[in-house]
Amino acid sequence: MRIDSFPMRIQDLAAAFLLTATLLASASPSAQTAPAQVGAPARTPDVPYEPTPPDVVKTMLDLAKVVPNDLVYDLGSGDGRIVIMAAKEYGARGVGIDIDPQRIAESNANARRAEMTARVRFIEDDLFSTDFSPATVVTLFLWPNVNMQLRPVLRALKPGTRIVSYVHDLGDWRPDKVVKVQSRHGERNVYLWVVPPAGAPTGERVH
Repeated sequence: MRIDSFPMRIQDLAAAFLLTATLLASASPSAQTAPAQVGAPARTPDVPYEPTPPDVVKTMLDLAKVVPNDLVYDLGSGDGRIVIMAAKEYGARGVGIDIDPQRIAESNANARRAEMTARVRFIEDDLFSTDFSPATVVTLFLWPNVNMQLRPVLRALKPGTRIVSYVHDLGDWRPDKVVKVQSRHGERNVYLWVVPPAGAPTGERVH
């Protein structure tokens, strides 16, 4: 073997070592830069995702007279905009419930961006099996049949809890107030109900 071949062999070995180390590092989970895949919902959502316009969100929160000591639950919370605004602009705390993991991922990202993670949280679950009884305000942008299915749960909330629904009412429940707003679909209603004392007829206002 020629002595002058040693430097080249050493260089080759060093290059092979560096290539192996690079490949191993790129295969390491901590080195992956691709976003994690978000799974599918546990079942088909009851309502397709349609975000509430920001000005309507503000109208809903104003109608509910949200204050810092409120706990706002948004049922079918989408990208989290309602509870994030409730926290950021009204000082309240908020909880969003959505069955779609993609929406939950977006909500958490939006909360981080708004620096509101200490005041809001998001639950990936079926809103029909999630306890939202601690709420002082409940917001809805759902379909009429879903609103109707929720009535027994909404009626059991603490007296004085405010329920606000965009577009759809709650059947024959008489709202305490209705505000008209403009949307890309034309004029729409925002409804407010205040949960009456136990035993009172549904629709009786609480002052």
